[in-house]
Amino acid sequence: MFDINKVCVIGGDKRQIYMGLSMIKDGINVIFYGMDKSTMVDEDYSSLEIAVDRSDCVILPMPLSKDGETLFTPLSDVRIPLDTSFCKIISSKPVFCTNSRLLRRTGDYSRAVIMDYLDREELAVLNAVPTAEGALEIAMKNSPKTINGSSCLVAGYGRIGKVLSKLLFSMGAHVTVSARKLNDLTWIRLNGCNAIATEDIAKSGGYDIIFNTIPSMVFDRATLSKTAKNALVIDLASAPGGVDFEEAGRLGIKAIHALSLPGKVAPVTAGEIIKNTIYNMVREE
Repeated sequence: MFDINKVCVIGGDKRQIYMGLSMIKDGINVIFYGMDKSTMVDEDYSSLEIAVDRSDCVILPMPLSKDGETLFTPLSDVRIPLDTSFCKIISSKPVFCTNSRLLRRTGDYSRAVIMDYLDREELAVLNAVPTAEGALEIAMKNSPKTINGSSCLVAGYGRIGKVLSKLLFSMGAHVTVSARKLNDLTWIRLNGCNAIATEDIAKSGGYDIIFNTIPSMVFDRATLSKTAKNALVIDLASAPGGVDFEEAGRLGIKAIHALSLPGKVAPVTAGEIIKNTIYNMVREE
């Protein structure tokens, strides 16, 4: 067991800011570093070494990195390389992070306590809600039709697919959901939606709005030409996604790769989710 009476939050976007501010309300002393462009927090430490040294543990951002080489610091001009120097600074403290595999490849963390909060099921499930709501916001802004009455396809019946299809159905959309497992197809039908096998998407006809949640290439030129000629396509899958955007452009299809929606549409909620997940991890530890 270890204490988190004093936490160093390094980098990140508004999610990490609201997470830290919520921790402060809980009585935790929070040090922010790598967010100097934000007017919401103060940075009183001149160096990363001092900030980390005066903390009990370190919280790294979600995502950990955008380029695989530096820490994600959109609210600062400071560049923090993920290298052996960074490892030496933070590895003496318990570290909460995302993409722990990448972090471990950048230095010797063999003796460090590394806890990946993105691997937690509760975070993934709860994050599906702001992701689905953000997807609906994008659809309403970019589609010439209302959600109500639109023919919508949700590709994939994972956490996001479950939440999104339920919201679309409740708004009066004609919802088709794809899945690979027979039990998922059964649940889709039971919840009032049309169900198709993912491999049969290209045979299922045209749609007004397509939401992809599958992180592998599903919507290639052939599938796009059969399902999305008159559709708005919103790809919610992590990079590189499941939509061939170049082919979509050639076909004149509007396709949007919507990443990190919780941090964009609901940073307060997203920050609370991260905070509570970390609290759960500390209790279990």
